[in-house]
Amino acid sequence: MCLIVFDWRPHATDGALFTLAANRDEFLRRTADPLHWWHDAPDVLAGRDLVGGGTWLGMTRGGRFAALTNYRAPHEMRPDAPTRGTLVSAWLTGAEGQPDTPLGYLAEVARNGSLYNGFNLVVGDWTRRELAWYCNRGDLAPALLPEGTHGISNAVLDTPWPKLVKKRAELARLVDGAAPAAPAPLERFVAMMRDPQIARDDELPATGIPLERERALSAAFIETPEYGTRGTTAVRVSLNGGRVEVEALERSDDNGSHRITRPGDFERREAFALAAR
Repeated sequence: MCLIVFDWRPHATDGALFTLAANRDEFLRRTADPLHWWHDAPDVLAGRDLVGGGTWLGMTRGGRFAALTNYRAPHEMRPDAPTRGTLVSAWLTGAEGQPDTPLGYLAEVARNGSLYNGFNLVVGDWTRRELAWYCNRGDLAPALLPEGTHGISNAVLDTPWPKLVKKRAELARLVDGAAPAAPAPLERFVAMMRDPQIARDDELPATGIPLERERALSAAFIETPEYGTRGTTAVRVSLNGGRVEVEALERSDDNGSHRITRPGDFERREAFALAAR
């Protein structure tokens, strides 16, 4: 997952509590299952990486949420590092003895953060109204996120890379411009993220990769012969008369058969209310 923009309103009393649009970028050869309810953890709704066994974004019937992006530091990559996707799935499945708050979980992750290649990890609990973030590169400790519209790509939270700035602003306009009774359909958020425009050279970050690669990766929707945006996910969590309702829409390049179609147009939609605690 390489671009996430989201609007977080923990003090809301009605309407949208959390709105997200995210692109998963990955090598085309890496197999994965699309968004689905897991057979071995029936309360978990997520895709699944069939190489590392974890996931990049998911949620549960109990209100847990997590999403991950890689931190771009090519000269620090270690091939023997543990897979980062298990940091998402561990929170979603709630292993015994694990801290049960987002900040507590991230504090535990941070204790061994140096073992992993670079990552950003967002974990939340919609019933607690808590959303927290941690990056294992830099000196910032895990922290609860304030209300507002945020974005993460392959640097720390809200680093102003062109595609992040653009898509964060577009998401804010979609959220703020909709009436509470008639929010923008999730298809609008998916379409927003499937934008192949690359940034100007003078806007590009310098992350230690060749210029041509930097250009290609500056698009929200990435397309190269061996690597690209494999799927787009939109999620909305809404408050409705005391109920917390979740909608998720994924458009991906794989219909579950592991045969890649570019650009992907296979869609999966799920809607559910959070289970009472």
